[in-house]
Amino acid sequence: MVHPVFIGCDVSKAHLDLFDAQTQKHIRIDNTPVSIAGWLATLEGRDVTVVLEATGRYDRLLCVALEEAQRPYCRVNPARARDFAKALGLLAKTDAIDARLLAHMGQTLSPPVNVPPDPLHRHLADLHGRRDQLVAMRQQERVRIHNADQSQHASIESHIAWLDDEIARIEKACHEHVRADQDMSERNKRLRSIPGIGPVTAFTLLAHMPELGGRSPKAMAALAGLAPFNADSGTLRGQRHIRGGRKRVRDALYMAALVAYRMKSPFARTAQTMMAKGKPLKVIFIAIARKILVTANALLRDKTMFQTT
Repeated sequence: MVHPVFIGCDVSKAHLDLFDAQTQKHIRIDNTPVSIAGWLATLEGRDVTVVLEATGRYDRLLCVALEEAQRPYCRVNPARARDFAKALGLLAKTDAIDARLLAHMGQTLSPPVNVPPDPLHRHLADLHGRRDQLVAMRQQERVRIHNADQSQHASIESHIAWLDDEIARIEKACHEHVRADQDMSERNKRLRSIPGIGPVTAFTLLAHMPELGGRSPKAMAALAGLAPFNADSGTLRGQRHIRGGRKRVRDALYMAALVAYRMKSPFARTAQTMMAKGKPLKVIFIAIARKILVTANALLRDKTMFQTT
């Protein structure tokens, strides 16, 4: 039996620490396209899977290079990696130790290989990410103006106006990007047919949930962090909680749930049933968000539009 080979990679802004579980060697390379390409060339003829922590923008160069080289890789939740280290009794933390730990985690747990986004989804995700940054900056300015001296109001208002225009420009670019691809346009229409899902939520799902329509309802709920986890022990039945998952997707679905509830949509029946049982509003909205996600998954899988029953 041939066992898969894993290489653990600890990512930082300046460099990558790599530990090869087969050769038991550790190396450090610069986190640059040239250095990454040179390292990938040394793997020629070897069947290896790279395991790295999801670190946001710092792992982008590596992930793109791995996808272009058609190399499998696993992006694991940093919290899960630390929990794995604690379970092994490893309290020390250095870049080299983390790389070794990630390789061992791959060998032990065989985490799922990432589904690489195609260039169309990657570009939409980049546009959507930039929109999120600008929206956050606009909110900061709106808060700032309340405590700012009167002499600063004109500057802040001018900046807010510029942010409004830039956000509108990027949203237009998102619309044009989606319309330009037939498959993405059809997926967008199916998502928009669901009560509560507007253009921003649809773009969020298209950009950040490429698996939508291709996995089970439970798997999709777990990816979005909308799957409740038990907290039971013996005869004690603890309260269920959600955790982990893709926060940006979860936030968008939560807002969609609020809209669906106010629209008196079919999802409101879930709210009415749960209210009758005395459930808190937040729990109700999470349940609606999960139903919206499961519905979206089914519509994209079956290539159908939402039908009111």
